[in-house]
Amino acid sequence: MTKQIKVGNVKIGGGAPVTIQSMTKTDTRNVQATVKQIKELEKSGCEIIRVAVKDFEAAKAIRAIKRKIKIPLVADIHFDYRLALSAIENGADKIRLNPGNIYKEDEIKEVVKSAKERKIPIRVGANTGSIKLKIRSNAQRAENLVKSVLDYIKILERMDFYDIIVSLKASDVLSTIEAYKLFSKKSKYPLHLGVTAAGPVSTGIVKSSIGIGALLLDGIGDTVRVSLTGDPIEEVIAAKNILQALELRNFGPEIISCPTCGRCQVNLKSIAEEIDWRMIPYRKKQIKIAIMGCEVNGPGEAKEADIGIAFGKGAGVIFKKGRIIKRVKEKEAVNAILKYL
Repeated sequence: MTKQIKVGNVKIGGGAPVTIQSMTKTDTRNVQATVKQIKELEKSGCEIIRVAVKDFEAAKAIRAIKRKIKIPLVADIHFDYRLALSAIENGADKIRLNPGNIYKEDEIKEVVKSAKERKIPIRVGANTGSIKLKIRSNAQRAENLVKSVLDYIKILERMDFYDIIVSLKASDVLSTIEAYKLFSKKSKYPLHLGVTAAGPVSTGIVKSSIGIGALLLDGIGDTVRVSLTGDPIEEVIAAKNILQALELRNFGPEIISCPTCGRCQVNLKSIAEEIDWRMIPYRKKQIKIAIMGCEVNGPGEAKEADIGIAFGKGAGVIFKKGRIIKRVKEKEAVNAILKYL
């Protein structure tokens, strides 16, 4: 089990639930736009938010942003350690430092001193795109990430600082998995999982799901961020889906539906989509719904769900907790399912 660290009022590691993070896509200096996006992310289920701090104006904006949001805020710092000092002064709940571009010990010491005074953690966030070590193969890429982070941690520990969270991200899935596995054998600091620069939503979700999911299945990882080129809400939705699929968190109704084939004799796609959007009022209800299109797997899946329907030709049989409730016509199916929730 990893060491437990607190970011604001959120616990990371030490057996705490795996938390969901995202990062704003706005210019942090634009307080109004940044707060608006954070509030939307809060509503979608984001539990920790990170903002880019590229100059002192952005660092100063953290104070105004913090007044208007509820979730902990992480300042993402690169190149200039003084930005970290300013972000801490303005109320950041955690600092992310990159070993690839803030590495002078006297500068790190200043950040550590300030973080100690405010009692906030530091994430050592290494990426293959910024570490200053030669990379030739996936194995070497992973080893280099781990070496970079462990060397950085030694600096922090020499300064008697242990409130540390770690990430070791590559843009390829195999290097990412290997790096986290290797590090987890060498350290008990909590791990922030993610595949960096995973790409557009369609491919990025696949890469992130494989990378993050494989690690979580091995018991590795304490907090996650799905990095997508797109709306950050998509990142949060993807993270929630990963955690729910692995039964690590439960965020509400789970809909199981078959992909359909030549055996299906109803418009299952339309039925599944309508049930999905009509489930919005029930989003906090923890329930499994099965919508199945034929007799092959339909009755079995429907019986195993909390409520399910198995269709035949133009009609279906509704099951609740494994028991047959009634037979309904296709056009009555959606309302009937919702009635029995």
